[in-house]
Amino acid sequence: MTRRRTGRARAWAELLRVSALFSVPGDALAGAAAAGARPGRGTLCAIGASLCLYEAGMALNDWADRAEDAAERPHRPLPSGRIAPSAALAASAALTAAGLALASRAGRPTLAVATALAATVWAYDLGLKHTPAGPGTMATARALDLLLGATASTGATASTGRTASTGGNGGPHRRALHALPSAVLLGAHTYAVTAVSRHETQGGSTRTPLAALAVTLAVAGAVSGDALGARPDATTVSSPSGPPAPHPHPHPHPHPHPHPHPALPSRRPLPPSGPLPSRRLLPSRRLLPSGPPLSSRRPVSSRGLGALLALAYARTPATLLLHAALNPSAALTERAVGGGIRATIPLQAALAARAGAPGTALALLGLVPAARALARKVSPT
Repeated sequence: MTRRRTGRARAWAELLRVSALFSVPGDALAGAAAAGARPGRGTLCAIGASLCLYEAGMALNDWADRAEDAAERPHRPLPSGRIAPSAALAASAALTAAGLALASRAGRPTLAVATALAATVWAYDLGLKHTPAGPGTMATARALDLLLGATASTGATASTGRTASTGGNGGPHRRALHALPSAVLLGAHTYAVTAVSRHETQGGSTRTPLAALAVTLAVAGAVSGDALGARPDATTVSSPSGPPAPHPHPHPHPHPHPHPHPALPSRRPLPPSGPLPSRRLLPSRRLLPSGPPLSSRRPVSSRGLGALLALAYARTPATLLLHAALNPSAALTERAVGGGIRATIPLQAALAARAGAPGTALALLGLVPAARALARKVSPT
C-alpha cells in the first residue's frame, strides 16, 4: 500500500514538474523589486497564485499532449496510465480557480492580471503551443507573472490589504509599470527556452540553440549594463558633481543685499506702507529638477551584485546550448532546456539586484541548489 502511494505521488510530481517550481516565486519577487515595493501580503498572494497557475499549466499541457506523448514519451504519467486524463484536467481547472482566488485577495487589478495570465496559459496549452505563436505566448505568460507580483505588491499593504500610499508616484498600481523592462527581459529569456524546447523530443536543430544563446547573452548584457550604472541615478535634487540647480529670482534685478540663498526671506523689516510679498513670487517646487523616488536608488553594492548574477545567469545555459548546437540530439537539447529553466532563478535574482533589492536577490539565489537537487529526481521538462 505504501509503495502504491509513493508511486502515485511520484507520478503527480512528474506531471506537475515540481522541480521547476523553484523558478516561480522569483517572478513575483523580482516584480515587487522592479516596482520599488517591499514584499508583503500582496506579494505572498501573487506567489501563491503564480504557483497554482503554473501547475495548472503543467497538468493541462500533458492532458492536451497525451496522444503525442503516447508516441514520443510513453513513460509520461498519462500515456503510461499512472494518472487518468480526466484527473489531470480536473486538477488543472481546480488549480486555475485556486490561483484566481488567491490573486483576488490582493485586489481587483491583481485579479485582472491573473485572469490574463490564466487565459494565456490555457490558450497556449490548448492551441497555440504548436503554432509559430507558441514561444511568444509563453513569453507573454512569464512576463505577466512578473507584472502580477508588481501589481500585487504595490496595490496592497502587508497588513491590511488597503491601497498603499504612493507619495506622489502617480497611483499605487501605476508604479507596477516600472516593472515592464524587467518583464520584457524575463519574457525574452522564456521565448528562447521555449523555442529550444520545441525540438527536445526529436532534436535536429542547430540554429535554434545558437539563437537562444545569442538571446541569453543579450539579456545578460542588458541586465549587467544597467546594474553597472549605464544610466546615471538621480538620488538627490542637485548632484554634487554638477552645477547647482538654478533658482528663479523673485525680482528682475540682482538682490540688493547678500543673502546666502535667494529663496530665503529677507530679515530686513519691510516699510510700513510696503506691500506684503506675493506667494506667486516664491520659487515653485515644480521648477526643481525631478528624478526617481528615493526608493529607486541603486547603491554600488547592488550594481556589482547584479553584474555578478547576470554573469551567473548567462553561464548556466550557455554551455548546454552550445553543446546542443554542435550536436543537436534529443538528449542534449533536453538538457539545454532544463538548463534554461534553471537559469530563470539567477535571472530573477539579477533583476532584483538591478532594481536595488540585494536581499531579495540573495534569497532567490539560495533556491538554486534546491532546484538542482530536485531536478536530479524529477525532470523539469
